[in-house]
Amino acid sequence: MNKIGLLLPRSTFYNNINLEIFDGLKQALKSKNSQTEVKLIVENIGFGTDKQQIYRAAERLILEEDIKIIVAYIGHRAAQLLRPLLLATNSILVVLDAGAHLPQEYSTCPNIVYHSLHNSLGAWLAAQKAMNDNHTKGGLITGYYDAGYLQTYSMTKGYLMAGGEIVFNHATGFKPEDFTMAPLKEFSKAFPKSALLSLFSADFTQWYFNELKENLKEEDFTVYLSPFALDENILAQTNHPDKKIFGVAAWLKNLDNDENKIFTNTFNSLEKNTSIFSLLAWECASLITIISDIITQEGNSISNLPKLLGSFTFESPRGTVSFHEKTNTTLSPLYEVEVVKTNEDKCKLKLLSKIEDTHSPFETISTLELNDSISAWHNSYTCI
Repeated sequence: MNKIGLLLPRSTFYNNINLEIFDGLKQALKSKNSQTEVKLIVENIGFGTDKQQIYRAAERLILEEDIKIIVAYIGHRAAQLLRPLLLATNSILVVLDAGAHLPQEYSTCPNIVYHSLHNSLGAWLAAQKAMNDNHTKGGLITGYYDAGYLQTYSMTKGYLMAGGEIVFNHATGFKPEDFTMAPLKEFSKAFPKSALLSLFSADFTQWYFNELKENLKEEDFTVYLSPFALDENILAQTNHPDKKIFGVAAWLKNLDNDENKIFTNTFNSLEKNTSIFSLLAWECASLITIISDIITQEGNSISNLPKLLGSFTFESPRGTVSFHEKTNTTLSPLYEVEVVKTNEDKCKLKLLSKIEDTHSPFETISTLELNDSISAWHNSYTCI
């Protein structure tokens, strides 16, 4: 394994997403393969919406660069387009997945492995926490962009299956001038002490909190967030709305484990900030190493890869990562958190508890009947 292909996205919300993914993978490969230099061959895939661009980029890496393992930040739909190419060339695709979608069908192709931040799973668990906190009435609050993914179904279904009732829905506009939470005034008056089941990412989280702080000071409700709204880099610049805010996070910067210390110290020494994207790519290096070792032992046979991966775990900054064989997806701990106020009235995360068992809830949501729930969004989550 001396060359790895990397399909990098663009994002207007996360301007450095491509650099953070590149740095995360590069630094982790250095750390874990100190005796062997691994070269990253990069292709740009824009926002992940152009099917032909993605296919051509992967094809070039495989045919011209003779690369056997490709890493890509893309969605399930884009990954499935590459299946014939991967099977024909006996190559592996490791998908760095935001986890914001619920696929109509999970991949059974042994050549495609998903490494996820599990936003839909976090949304499911956040909704269940709302019920555990005795909020039996709730509203689904989301932005135009974030609402386009089936994480909305996951959060709603998780709340309903826990016994809650959705009594209000509100989706905001896409631009600052169209972004308003004014309708929540009537909702909170009609259903006091309710839960706002909220799906936002990037700048939308800041806009959301500002709207709550400026326009809903007197209203009585509790906010519940999914992982992408709990990005510590963004929260550090976000005004706290003086409301009770809870959620389920994928990772916290100050988690007390050895791998997280190595990860954060590595980036600190380079005077670079850690992020959820550099984290995801950093972890991917361990997964690639395991996959490469398995393929070498199996004589380049890939057909049994998911079954063999099922017996492996590895330590990551998030905790112990395991593998869900039925969906070719990695699973890691999630964290119940509260968003609290800093001395500067900004936001930070307070760790409440570690969710060790993510296998059981993931098993549930991966077998949900989606029925008429569909999404027309093809781009990678946050890439627009």
